Amino acid sequence: MQTVGAKIKELDAQVNELDAKIKDMLDRLPNIPDDDVVAGGKEHNEVIRVWGQKPEFTFKTKDHVELVTSLGLVDYERGVKLGGRGFWLYKGDGAKLEWALLNYFVEEHLKDGYEFILPPHLLLNQCGYTAGQFPKFEEDVFHLENDEPGAKSTQFLLPTAETALINLHRDETLKEEELPKKYFAFTPCYRKEAGSYRTQERGMIRGHQFHKVEMFQFTLPEQSGAALEELVGKAERLVQGLGLHYRVSKLAAEDCSASMAKTYDIEIWIPSMNEYKEVSSASNGKDYQPRRGNIRFKRKDGKKPEFIHALNASGLATSRLLPAIVEQFQQEDGSVIVPQPLRKWVGKDLLTPQKA
Repeated sequence: MQTVGAKIKELDAQVNELDAKIKDMLDRLPNIPDDDVVAGGKEHNEVIRVWGQKPEFTFKTKDHVELVTSLGLVDYERGVKLGGRGFWLYKGDGAKLEWALLNYFVEEHLKDGYEFILPPHLLLNQCGYTAGQFPKFEEDVFHLENDEPGAKSTQFLLPTAETALINLHRDETLKEEELPKKYFAFTPCYRKEAGSYRTQERGMIRGHQFHKVEMFQFTLPEQSGAALEELVGKAERLVQGLGLHYRVSKLAAEDCSASMAKTYDIEIWIPSMNEYKEVSSASNGKDYQPRRGNIRFKRKDGKKPEFIHALNASGLATSRLLPAIVEQFQQEDGSVIVPQPLRKWVGKDLLTPQKA
């Protein structure tokens, strides 16, 4: 019997090891794309609509790095001195313009009845798992070191407020009449992998830290399709209010986030780069994240609880908006027109170059 007991213990250990490997493999599988999402990579993305006209200039234009520097809006050198490569700091009118964008977004979301959330910036690893970012993309975030020798980190800096918002109702069962729940949050976003830093992506196009207002909804399964259209429409109205030329693209399956079944990108035009850059991704993850976080709801008829649907959209990220604003609204004398919705916070209609 001692031999049998030892064998059982040995086999149990093998089973536990195999179970852990199977769970890790399953946890890394992405969401199933919607039937109307085409296969393939970003080359198969479909432009759904375009708003406004590309700005045309009768003078030699400057890129956003030149403009924000001459206008005294951003200090790249001191940003690198303080944080290293991939960081910058806003100053003077630049700080006011950045804060005006955030105020504008907050004001609009409050008008639409969304609840304002300011979540922690340090999150437990379970939050990353529920969001679908762990374990597959666990190395893409900044982890906090654990002081205990050999111990694994249990916290990380949030890469997006979505990671916090999906966890608001983790391990909860909501009532049908409570839905939909509509939230938005403001946070800085911390990204370990900030991209290639190509020459054309210098400045604020990519970085390790940027500001974003994130929208989020928990809905009934039959309502998530309409909720996605609502989120896309809200993001578009924000860009339209700023008067910026943009387009909306429906992403192919390979270009969607691993947790999402369908995604639309709102992409603004950056003249100096001669291309569009995403400022909002609106996505329907359906029940992929709620299954990982055990988030359910119960219908009025009292039947068995079902998994809820979860959706998110940037509303909006600022690090590419400011470059688009200064480039699209630049004038021949080097000044930049301030978009009308931001003027009450910036305190002026026109940004002018600083004197040397």
